[in-house]
Amino acid sequence: MGRLDALRQFNLLKWLREERQSRKLILFIVFVALLLDNMLLTVVVPIIPSYLYNLDESTDVVLKNNTLSQHGPPGAFNSIVSLYDNTLRSSGSNRSTDPVPSALAATELPQNSSSCPQSTKKLHNENVKVGMLFASKATVQLITNPFIGPLTNRIGYQLPIFAGFCIMFLSTIMFAFSSSYALLFLARSLQGVGSSCSSVAGMGMLASVYTDDEERGHAIGIALGGLALGVLVGPPFGSVMYDFVGKTAPFLILAFLAVFDGALQLFVLQPTKVEPESQKGTPLLTLMKDPYILIAAGAICFGNMAIAMLEPTLPIWMMETMCARKWQLGINKAICFLNKNTDKAGILSVTSILNCFCLIYILYIHLLLSDLT
Repeated sequence: MGRLDALRQFNLLKWLREERQSRKLILFIVFVALLLDNMLLTVVVPIIPSYLYNLDESTDVVLKNNTLSQHGPPGAFNSIVSLYDNTLRSSGSNRSTDPVPSALAATELPQNSSSCPQSTKKLHNENVKVGMLFASKATVQLITNPFIGPLTNRIGYQLPIFAGFCIMFLSTIMFAFSSSYALLFLARSLQGVGSSCSSVAGMGMLASVYTDDEERGHAIGIALGGLALGVLVGPPFGSVMYDFVGKTAPFLILAFLAVFDGALQLFVLQPTKVEPESQKGTPLLTLMKDPYILIAAGAICFGNMAIAMLEPTLPIWMMETMCARKWQLGINKAICFLNKNTDKAGILSVTSILNCFCLIYILYIHLLLSDLT
């Protein structure tokens, strides 16, 4: 009974007010922000190639239908199915036509019931489009990161991390309801700005709250665990939801979770306040000359390069070679993304080995299918 009374008297808002300056609560906010950011980063990986291919296919079908309707013979009209004798007759023509069985007419319409793409050439053309779309986020983030760092030193960490939430929420809604390549490209580019704000401000906030080196290392490791978890969960979550529910479903769920994280930031961090840092930031050129920073940046770059190469190419290759269904694109990709957990822990040798095993596994499957065919 004592526990039930304690639960009844528990007030969430009161507890949040008392724990507003708690380091664990700030760590939880950064953890959730990185989790959602990287779920959005990877949830589009199995969705975009299949969606763009289907979009191009439907566009071509509409164009062909419009061309046939415009250039058809003047005496040709729509066909009418007779309910009396189940035959197909042409209407509007002066000359009599022989009845055509409706079953025969139905077989003349090409229907692709399998998961194999109808046009391999068109699928190959998706490689460049998908690669450019995926690279837009990293390009924008690479450009934005050097500006977010000095900005956090001037106005504090609360405003940039909340701005990252707002931009990520907008990007998620655009992904959910966009039906053109241009809008998807814009949504991916906006995600780069939001990711830059969330990651830079979040890591800086943890570094300022955890002053002890050992505690800071543990806190950053936990926060980057959210990043690794988002990278791991995103592909299977996106592919399963896309196949069985629809394209908008995974993005709407992510938007709902983002609203929860934004409300928590708004209540705990109070991003309306501008709190400049007391310590002046180091110039960017000085940081770029630091050998330790260069080594760390190079290790992160090469550690993620293999996974970045797989993102646009693996789903398209699976669609062409394996006739993979939509849900399979993310499930198989999650196996190769497992090594991201070791990458965030800094174990670069294990990461490289797992990347190599992943690429060898894909090559082995390709050779095996080639022998079977």
